[in-house]
Amino acid sequence: MAAGVLRNAGYYMGDRFYPTDEGNPKGYFEDLEVNAINEEILLQAHPPRRNGPISGLLTRSRLKPGQRWLAPVPIDATFRCSAQLKERIEQLTANAPVCFKDPRFSYTLDVWRPFINNAVQVCVFRNPSTTANSIVKEWERSPYLHNIPMTDDYALRVWESMYTHILTRHCAFDGSWLFIHYNQFLDGSAFDRLEHALDVTADRSFVDPSLARSDGHMPVTGDISSIYDRLCELANYSGR
Repeated sequence: MAAGVLRNAGYYMGDRFYPTDEGNPKGYFEDLEVNAINEEILLQAHPPRRNGPISGLLTRSRLKPGQRWLAPVPIDATFRCSAQLKERIEQLTANAPVCFKDPRFSYTLDVWRPFINNAVQVCVFRNPSTTANSIVKEWERSPYLHNIPMTDDYALRVWESMYTHILTRHCAFDGSWLFIHYNQFLDGSAFDRLEHALDVTADRSFVDPSLARSDGHMPVTGDISSIYDRLCELANYSGR
């Protein structure tokens, strides 16, 4: 939704978008090359399974290509940028101004940062329980994900991993961040802040509240609750 409201704001967003589907009927606005680059970066933390029956048994739930947006990544993981990756990133970012969206940026942003100059980084989030419910629904309707032993707890772990990286590894060292709660798009309060930060006009008509179909039912406590409270504080969002 956040990328959709910027689709007509003059940004290069890629040449080949991930296709629409039941989960996102208005589009994901994720470029396949951006996804592929981030998948290759994350391969350093989540290598592919090895061949052979014993290895296959031991690693049957290891993430495959295209699945690494569901990869909880250790907070101390480091990623290298090969010459080939550097060339591919440079080709994309040469189309400035750019607007790229991919949940994998939660982990890979360190690799991209040297190529994006002083870009504003927009972090959109929802209640972790709601996000976990959405992840589980995506898993249920997507056969390519069915090798992953998905549970509510695993989905919450994915949420925790992503936003822990953002809060502790990224925004702590870079002040050009804008935090927006998903509900702030629905109530309209996000737009003035977004337009001011980017100096563009966003398409407010793109938001369709009827597509907010996930509803969290899992209790959120401990570290996850603390992370969510911090995100709400940064977004100046008082709801839950």
